[in-house]
Amino acid sequence: MIAPARHAAFRILLQLAATHAHSDDLLRTPEVDALSVQDRNLTTTLVLGTLRWQLALDAAIRPLLARPNAKLSPEAAASLRMGAYQLLHLDRVPAHAVIHDSVELIKHGPERGAAGMVNAVLRKIVPGAEHHLQTPALAHPGWMVERWTRRYGADAAEAICRWDQEPAATALRVDANAGLSGLETEPGAFLSRALRVVRGDAAAAVRAGQARIQDEASQLVAEIAAAPRSGEARVAKVLDACAAPGGKTAILLERFPHAQITAIDVSRNRLDAMLRLLGPVGQRLNVEVADAARLELRPEWDRILCDVPCSGTGTMARNPEIRLRLTEADLQRQRTRQIAILRAALAGLAPGGRLVYCTCSLEPEENEDVITAVLREAPAFRMVPISGILDHLVAAGLLTAEGRQLLRSAATSSFLRTIPGVHPCDGFFAAVLEAR
Repeated sequence: MIAPARHAAFRILLQLAATHAHSDDLLRTPEVDALSVQDRNLTTTLVLGTLRWQLALDAAIRPLLARPNAKLSPEAAASLRMGAYQLLHLDRVPAHAVIHDSVELIKHGPERGAAGMVNAVLRKIVPGAEHHLQTPALAHPGWMVERWTRRYGADAAEAICRWDQEPAATALRVDANAGLSGLETEPGAFLSRALRVVRGDAAAAVRAGQARIQDEASQLVAEIAAAPRSGEARVAKVLDACAAPGGKTAILLERFPHAQITAIDVSRNRLDAMLRLLGPVGQRLNVEVADAARLELRPEWDRILCDVPCSGTGTMARNPEIRLRLTEADLQRQRTRQIAILRAALAGLAPGGRLVYCTCSLEPEENEDVITAVLREAPAFRMVPISGILDHLVAAGLLTAEGRQLLRSAATSSFLRTIPGVHPCDGFFAAVLEAR
């Protein structure tokens, strides 16, 4: 009998190879939720670990094939990669169990003829060996590592690669009065309302409405968007132009309890999922299905948040399939859409209003280059230094003094940029623009 976790992980890996689905979504389906806690955790480990190391695993597997350049079926490739990952990286898993289940997964599918090949290849892999192929940089496309090295330096590029290969920490946004029973936590790195899970399953706290899973850098961007402007009397209208999945929207609802807040997304399904996540507080929202790049806005909004679609290279610890799908040419296509969204959103900014442009990308094409391109033709708007906003968040008790110190290297006079591994969070970019 095949272990339930390996069976579930195998199906997810096949689905990821055949579609544009995201691992995070597929690991939260009712089928996975129905597994025992132990099997659910192992399924997550197998899926994310195999994806994180896939490029290096392929380099280990190929020389062991009778025909190293042969094209493998999706089933054979998934079974070999998942088996090799367990043999090379999970030293507590018996090799005989790994090989048995890998072969059985093939025998029970349409590629049963490949079972002998899978058995032969995995028996040639020495558990815990192949150290030269376990270097984090080899688990990333070369072009990514090269551009990070040029942009941020060799040490930072190495830190990003190491961070991407470890399970992403679970950060929570918690209610000030929440009691999280059965969950061991520690304070967040930056924010007073953030916790990090040390031990336990956060799912129960999330279902009870006591907490929300949200990376600290994501929380910080929303706090920056909500920070008051000097001399500002009242924020009446707030627009979240690319709202789903809704974590930042929830913080805007917290910080602007009396404002009219509108959330826009191109997907009705994503908006519905967001409203389910928000629960009763979401009843305050106006929601609209619209393409943010095609908005025709009047200059009436006091705050606008543009968390634009991006490559996501700052989130590869939790979304490892990005490195397997993204090409360098994709960055320019993303930039074109991002510029269109920012242009459309700026048209809606009221005099004195502020807009926050943000991505979870490490790439300049999606960040500084977008800001520069739009401001070049929009002299009615100016950059607001991030450093002063962070100082205000400290004074308000939202950002801790220790967190502010940790973010010294993340905040230039103009931008916020967190770098995974250099900072203990996802990689985010944020810039604040103000209508003159």
